[in-house]
Amino acid sequence: MRFLYLVLVLLVTTRIFAVIAKRLKLPPIVGELVSGIALGYFLYHFQDVFPLLWEVTQGEAFEALADLGMFFLMLLAGVRMSPLDFKKTSSSAPAVAFGGMLVPIISGTLIGLMFFPESPFKMVQSWFLGTALAITAVPVTIRMLMEFNKLDTAEGKTIVAAALWDDLLSLFILALLLATINNGGTLSFTPDLWLPLLGKVILFFAITIPVGHYLFPLIGSRLKATEIPDIDFSMLLIAALAYAVLAEMLDLHFIIGAFVAGMFFHPAVVKQEIYDRVDEQTSGITSGFLAPIFFVSIGFHLDLTALASIPGFVTLLIIVALLSKLVGAGVCARATGHDTQESLRIGVAMSGRGAVEIVLAGVALRAGLFNHPDPTPSIITGLFSAIVIMAIVTSIVTPLILAFLIRWQERSGP
Repeated sequence: MRFLYLVLVLLVTTRIFAVIAKRLKLPPIVGELVSGIALGYFLYHFQDVFPLLWEVTQGEAFEALADLGMFFLMLLAGVRMSPLDFKKTSSSAPAVAFGGMLVPIISGTLIGLMFFPESPFKMVQSWFLGTALAITAVPVTIRMLMEFNKLDTAEGKTIVAAALWDDLLSLFILALLLATINNGGTLSFTPDLWLPLLGKVILFFAITIPVGHYLFPLIGSRLKATEIPDIDFSMLLIAALAYAVLAEMLDLHFIIGAFVAGMFFHPAVVKQEIYDRVDEQTSGITSGFLAPIFFVSIGFHLDLTALASIPGFVTLLIIVALLSKLVGAGVCARATGHDTQESLRIGVAMSGRGAVEIVLAGVALRAGLFNHPDPTPSIITGLFSAIVIMAIVTSIVTPLILAFLIRWQERSGP
């Protein structure tokens, strides 16, 4: 009953804030993120008044529901992007992803080397900061593109593909970082460290692509002869969950599995009317239920302690986070054939962060990365809080800037 109470409060709150945002001509995602901040702040300060509600928000069930929202966002994006569409972005997406990672990683690493105190962990702390700046929050990006009707465009497909490459590379780097932390902070690029990680990535796609290409159509043809209600939707979920579990088993993020599974569900596999119905079902569950809860969960992670201890560093981090993605991804988009306005929108859309940074920071926190040197200065103890603030601020600012650029394009014409 307590969990149902929480879901009721979350949905009512997110819908109210989304409506307010829409009335103010802002993207609804902004309202959902702000609702998470407002609700989290309210419950934290009045947890004695609403103890049951506060207790549920701190439990595993709430985190699981937020993960489910992330899962469905990625699945819906995959359903709306077939493998052929994904392939069409190959000329620009890898370059956009590379630039969108390289510039932030270099920028973040240089900031760390300039401001962090000397210790055996200084280099890995700086590298971690660069990695945190390099990640693009794929679910946040997908929701923005859906709201602006850009997901099915060449521009939108390039953004999603590049963001997925960013996440894949970032998870690879995170694994290297964790190995480095366990190695006492000593950076090592020996083959015995990165070759197993690369092998897992190759193995994942070596399994999922043939299964999706050959087995999915075979199953789809058999399903056409059945009369079981909504069997297509059930099989899509089974495939997506199986791919997600495989990704987790290979130390990749489950969102990659959900997205890849969704890509292989398209009208060539099932009838057009079945595809349209499943797409509508997936969209309803995602946009109407799970996605708002996922976005409100991001706001719940806000911790303002770094604003009091290292306000200048937090401000610098936010500015660099926005500019490094804009420059890195935008310039590469322009160099690979997108016009100036498209390149600007791609650079901005790649700037949104979110839950992945928070997860990455949490992993580093548990691994003890922020405990060195001893005694630990405020810039290191506040680094986790600073990264969370950066992730949430960029998630809110990015849709606002993107909405402005899209309206500017609509006013100025093609």
